[in-house]
Amino acid sequence: MIRHIPNFITSLNLLSGCLALVFVFKGDIPVFSLFVGVCLVLDFLDGFAARMLKAHSPMGKELDSLADMVAFGIVPGAILYHLFLISPPLNLVNGSFWIPVVSYFPFIVTVFSGLRLAKFNIDTRQTTSFLGLPTPAVTIFVTGLALILQYDRFNLTPFLLNSFVIGGIAMILSFLLVSEIPLFAMKFRSFDWPQNKSQYLMLMISIVLLITLQFAGIPLLVLFYIILSLLNNQFRLNREKPNTANQ
Repeated sequence: MIRHIPNFITSLNLLSGCLALVFVFKGDIPVFSLFVGVCLVLDFLDGFAARMLKAHSPMGKELDSLADMVAFGIVPGAILYHLFLISPPLNLVNGSFWIPVVSYFPFIVTVFSGLRLAKFNIDTRQTTSFLGLPTPAVTIFVTGLALILQYDRFNLTPFLLNSFVIGGIAMILSFLLVSEIPLFAMKFRSFDWPQNKSQYLMLMISIVLLITLQFAGIPLLVLFYIILSLLNNQFRLNREKPNTANQ
């Protein structure tokens, strides 16, 4: 019975993703954002439970990917699609036929999320870190955009609520999903500072951004995560580089 607990949590993640999707199409930003938050928590808990209970299984791995595809693949694509629909119409696209067709473009994020998840399942290089932006990070970024528009303290709506901006964001996120950019995982192996410096720094940056900028800080979290990962990787390469000066 215990071995089924992680799969039960994953199933709740899948259900939460479906409910988030329902409220995306209703245009209810606060509620679908809440369900996205639930998905993120459950996604952490199922892996944590599997490690604690030593209940890893092939079925659990496949179920986790299927749940992630809904919560962190279909949902962010649907959110961008919703933002695209409420943006000013494309002035460069004439005719009633092409405007609806172009509006489906944000679902490219969903397609590349599927590619990302499939790649992750067979890539043995990503056991302790990531290559490419994880799908939950994409969902956090996209949900943050929606929350900025809902609670716009800094008058960012005229810039963000633009068809070209939404389309550009979809393209950039799709590229990052399948890129070879090395990114650290937000998993603490211990409470030791030297082994978890990047994770602790990311937590501190997150707290500062959320306190100072509130919802506007959410997309910036993903940006700083990428920057910190690149700096961390560069420092690691510098440490591993042989000291040619003494040769």
